[in-house]
Parts: sequence; C-alpha cells; structure tokens
Amino acid sequence: MSLRRIEALSKSFDGVKAVDGVSFELEAGRLLALIGPNGAGKSTCFNMINGQLKPSSGSIRFDGREIAGKWPGEVGRLGVGRTFQIAATFNSMTVLENVQMALFSHERRVFDLFDRVTSWRERDALALLDLVGMASHAKRSCAVLAYGDVKRVELAIALANAPKLLLMDEPTAGMAPQERNELMALTARLAKERNIRCAGVLFTEHSMDVVFEYAGSLIVLARGHLIAQGDVHTTRNDARVREVYLGTGASFAPRAVSSEGDAR
Repeated sequence: MSLRRIEALSKSFDGVKAVDGVSFELEAGRLLALIGPNGAGKSTCFNMINGQLKPSSGSIRFDGREIAGKWPGEVGRLGVGRTFQIAATFNSMTVLENVQMALFSHERRVFDLFDRVTSWRERDALALLDLVGMASHAKRSCAVLAYGDVKRVELAIALANAPKLLLMDEPTAGMAPQERNELMALTARLAKERNIRCAGVLFTEHSMDVVFEYAGSLIVLARGHLIAQGDVHTTRNDARVREVYLGTGASFAPRAVSSEGDAR
C-alpha cells in the first residue's frame, strides 16, 4: 500500500533549482533511504515533505490528501513524525518530562506552567520510553545522557504523535558504530512489527553501511535530479549511481573493520 506519493517535486532558490521534478512513493512498513552526495538536494527535498519549505511546484500526497505547502505543525497533526540530524530535547527536563511534553503538544492541550503536570500521561510516556529502551532512564535529566540515548529519547518523542509516517534526518549522525546499528535495528523492527502506527520510514543518511543494512529501497539524488530508485542491490550497482559516488570519493565497496569493531 502506498501511503505517500511525491510527484514532480521542485524547489528553486533565486532561479537555481535545488530539486527538479523528483517523484517517488513510500510504501507501508518499509524503510526508504534518500541518499546522494553533498549538494544533491536531499535536505531540500526532505524539508519540503516535512513542511519546512514550500515547493515551487509539484505534489505531495499523504494518506489521500494534498499536503504540499502546509506548515510543519499541520503536517505533524496529520500523522507525520520527525527526528533531526542534531537531536532536539529539553536538557532542563527529565527524559520522562520530554515525552510528556510531546504528548501535550500532540493533543494541543493548554496548561498552567505553575501547575504540577509530572503525573499527566505518565504511563503512556513510560510505555513509549520502554519501546525505545529508555524507561530505566525516565527520571534522569536529558542533559546527562550519552548522545546515543538522547537519540532514543528523540525517537520516543517522535512516536508520541502516533505517526503514520516517520521522517528521520541523518538519524545516526554523531553516533558510534554500535549505537548506529542498535538505533536503526530498533527503527526497522518498529516499522515492521508495530508499524509505529506508521506506514513507513523515510530517512536521509550519509553512512552507506547503515543504508545498505537497513533500507528496504533507495532513492538517489544528484544535483537536484532523481537518478535512480529501487531495491538496494539494483540501485547500488546502477552505473550512474556508482559514477556519482566514485566521482566524489565515495565507494560502495565493503570497508575493513578494525579489532574494535569500527569501520575504516
């Protein structure tokens, strides 16, 4: 089942086309990776889908309705969750309070900042934290967490609005190899087993190891154009894709692994 259809999406800045006529579909329960070299138009495309940028032209169909040009809050309430390249949490709050605030926001509740709200939806917030393996850290401040754990909290926050679609911008940026694998394995499991109440995951990623291990399919951009899309095996062996990546020094060949388990 196709949940979202992107059709001829374009964005120009001062006459320069950052994204030019990109079209693709996202299917239920799948992880779709949006990749390309620096300057390919990935972030621009991603931000148009999320509502942070208004397309110059084209269509974004989500769950049977047109959402191109809607602002991020509207897109979120329609069932789109998002995580960011730099994890966004409130360091002055506990892990639990961060998720509770996300639940507040999703329900568009109004509350008095001087009231005690620490028990509101606590069970639901703890359930989300348990889902991402962070329930035991619920009472800790986000300020003292390791970066990989902050990323898990951010994922719980994104799940608080019960998304039908999850957008993840560079989800493993700044993470150690083991943390990267754990986070993406968790995301893949949620998408397939629980559906995150969600029909799919679209993510941008620079680590080809992560992409090839966890993506169900790929779309590849170069200079604003879609140059290839399909399953991982077909796309990674596409002549144009290999030319683009080899031309920037990137390689799809497996990398050697050191004794510490880090790819070199």
